[in-house]
Amino acid sequence: MLDLQKYGVTMWEDEKILSFRQKLLAWYDENKRDLPWRRSKNPYHIWVSEIMLQQTRVDTVIPYYERFLESFPTVESLANAPEERLLKAWEGLGYYSRVRNMQTAAQQIMNEFNGEFPSTYEGISSLKGIGPYTAGAISSIAFNLAQPAVDGNVMRVLARLFEVNHDIGNPSNRKIFQAMMEILIDPERPGDFNQALMDLGSDIEAPVNPRPEDSPVKDFSAAYQNGTMDRYPIKAPKKKPVPVYLNALVVQNAKGQFLLEKNESEKLLAGFWHFPLIEVDEFSKNEELNLFNQVAEPSIQLGPSPQESFEQDYDLEVEWQDSHFEEVKHIFSHRKWHVRILSGQVHDSKEYCDKEVVWLTPEEFNLYPLAKPQQKIWQAYLKR
Repeated sequence: MLDLQKYGVTMWEDEKILSFRQKLLAWYDENKRDLPWRRSKNPYHIWVSEIMLQQTRVDTVIPYYERFLESFPTVESLANAPEERLLKAWEGLGYYSRVRNMQTAAQQIMNEFNGEFPSTYEGISSLKGIGPYTAGAISSIAFNLAQPAVDGNVMRVLARLFEVNHDIGNPSNRKIFQAMMEILIDPERPGDFNQALMDLGSDIEAPVNPRPEDSPVKDFSAAYQNGTMDRYPIKAPKKKPVPVYLNALVVQNAKGQFLLEKNESEKLLAGFWHFPLIEVDEFSKNEELNLFNQVAEPSIQLGPSPQESFEQDYDLEVEWQDSHFEEVKHIFSHRKWHVRILSGQVHDSKEYCDKEVVWLTPEEFNLYPLAKPQQKIWQAYLKR
């Protein structure tokens, strides 16, 4: 077991731990949120909810959760789902590797566990995409195993309870909070204990505008008692996402259909459909004016324009429109897209053979998975 004294953390005596559990669980019984996944002990349902809740707000998740279980009611149906149907069900939630990992894990359950969701912490941990937090949540909630589920909310509460002087954003420090939870967790009601701390951390002990005076465990909180709430938790600021500049080519044919292309890369948004995108180093005022042959200061043209590149790559002749659109911005975890829309029309709407493309009416967009940035591009196009 980790020596917490080495990290400046002194745990409470057994009597105080028992009192803390009682206070926290009494508050939870009275105030717990009524969430659809809390009405079930089905490990598959709990798993789906926990994966969706990573990096996503609860109120956003609820309709996705309900639709997902309607589409894929069992582990087997998830394991056998076509990729496009799977991505469509996840469309708008982001972090699409999560749902791909879920399908791989569902296939593992079918192949390695005879279709039965594993009921041990080790078995759950062996599934693709399931880390210590998710394994702890599923095993404690679905199977009543005394396994901690340590997420950002839980670390924030613990950091204030014990004035932990270690950065909660540093993955190497997670072991400190894991060891604390192994001592604190209620062995009789581990799932409720984990969820109580999550609820406390997401509301009363929120990262912004916390209400520590309303906390049911404020008498146990060293930071509250010592007036140091503003110092905890310790967390270094995030790095700014790297800017990426893209031109989105929104091209329509005489039938009112738009050209969409499937992203065949193994990288960001793989498998999704999108308007053709051309990356540039950055946008400049000169480039913006030159796009439509307006007067600008002389500038060096390095290579073909985005429109020329598009016509060459897709073997199409386009009548480009002199239209200006609002710049679309979308932030991923490590990069920020800046998207400029260029629109045009074609008469000959053949499909370029070297790329997987389709011509779709707007009514047909809902048949294909479109990631959030593409939805934003379409909305900006409609607002012109």
